[in-house]
Amino acid sequence: MNEMTNKRYILLLLFLIFHQILWAQEEQSLMLERQDFKSISAKNTVTITSYQKGEKHFVYVGGFGNIDVFGLAKSGQLTPISNHELYKQKGPARGMVADRIDGTDFLFVANKYGNVIESHKILDNGALERVAIVEDTEETHIGVAITLQVVHMKKASYLFIGGLEETPGLSCFKIESDGKLTHIQSLKDNDEIHTDGIIGMYTHKIDGKTYLYTGGFQDNGVSSFRVYENGHFKNISNIDDNDTDRYLTGTYPVTGVQLGENNYVIVGHRHHKYYKRKGFIKKTDFVYHGDGVSVFKVDKKGALIPHFTLKDTEETKLKGQTRIEVVSSNSEEAIIAVGTRDDESIQLCRLNKVGELSPINYLGTGYSIYYGLRAHKIEGEHILIAGSFRFDLGKVVTYKVLPQTERNNKQIQHIVSIKYKSDATEEQIDLAVKTFENLKNKIPEISRLEWGVNDSTEGLSKGFTHCFTLTFKDASAREIYLFHKAHLDLVDKIGPIIEDVFVMDYWVKNNNYEFEK
Repeated sequence: MNEMTNKRYILLLLFLIFHQILWAQEEQSLMLERQDFKSISAKNTVTITSYQKGEKHFVYVGGFGNIDVFGLAKSGQLTPISNHELYKQKGPARGMVADRIDGTDFLFVANKYGNVIESHKILDNGALERVAIVEDTEETHIGVAITLQVVHMKKASYLFIGGLEETPGLSCFKIESDGKLTHIQSLKDNDEIHTDGIIGMYTHKIDGKTYLYTGGFQDNGVSSFRVYENGHFKNISNIDDNDTDRYLTGTYPVTGVQLGENNYVIVGHRHHKYYKRKGFIKKTDFVYHGDGVSVFKVDKKGALIPHFTLKDTEETKLKGQTRIEVVSSNSEEAIIAVGTRDDESIQLCRLNKVGELSPINYLGTGYSIYYGLRAHKIEGEHILIAGSFRFDLGKVVTYKVLPQTERNNKQIQHIVSIKYKSDATEEQIDLAVKTFENLKNKIPEISRLEWGVNDSTEGLSKGFTHCFTLTFKDASAREIYLFHKAHLDLVDKIGPIIEDVFVMDYWVKNNNYEFEK
């Protein structure tokens, strides 16, 4: 190798190393950025799922009374398509899963207080056509049904159903080609297995065998089951809560991932301490030992082995986990999103190949996530769809998972310009201004609020007369403001006298203003 070739080789090597460093840094830093939000017809948002049918992408939002259907674009924009009444207008649609069975696309719905499982055919435009209903019986355990999991075997597909409260247990139904369900087996909850309040389920296939994992909300643990070709299942192992290497009091979301040759099950919980309703928690002798996400490794026989725990700290948002979604994964790592009810946030985490979970970043949502969080991918874009059980909100929200933008020492300026209707009275406008001003007293995340009446003489104001400028220290503060009850009440209150509104946000260095205490 001559001197010139050697120099080129060294430069190429340095470039590759530098490129890898930059790529690794980008992978280490992710953030959530809101793309869209839409109103729903249901009374609240409980469950969200999504589905790709051909080239089209759809979002299904289930709440009390209704299921709302939206089209989803690569940009994260939502387009309303239809809404559908649940059986007896009950609900909420707590468990929902969409899948393709024998060439037909179906959405299966656990109608919690309707005590039925609904089968809906997904039409070409994403709308639904109900084709079957299975009601609860003494033989099954689908009363107060909450969680659904489709399991595909070689010759048939099965729907596993988990419930809560009065008749806990696990049931399996064969999914027929027309969407109807045929009962195969039901297992009543007992003192050994964790099927009392199945709020999360996940399946792994290992060496040609299928294993199902269930979380028991009321009995504080996780159970493993072997699923056979004919749909029958058998319990093989059980993991209880403790106060050393796992957090399973109020076991809630259950998911999993395969990284290389390693199979993991990831489990979250909403600790019983967060429940105020008397008589709801059956075992009241629990001890609060913190919040955390538990990672279990799966052995060759499908059993779970406690492996790693990510404990909640002041830098993370893990209180009251209700949903865990795998955003992306490859052979080396997975990115997961943890939705929380009590921290009102979405926490992004990284699971590496050896099963260690680490926090990346979080976004305060401004609303509690109950069960409504779904990861979806469109042409390389990773999108999270979220919603809240708040009855005063009634929204579905989309976020993109993006590389972190450098925003250190920056804050958000949120500019709201208002044009009032010509028949709005001076008293109405004064009241609107005072209500807007008072947001600073009701929403502490607003660092600064100032306003003024237009004084421009250029003739380019287009009829906008009042401008409000709100300052937020970060994106989470802005989200909390956007979905705060006081802000929603303001919109409802002054909406009738508003002809138009113009909103812009931009980032500035935070030394432009001192935060008001």
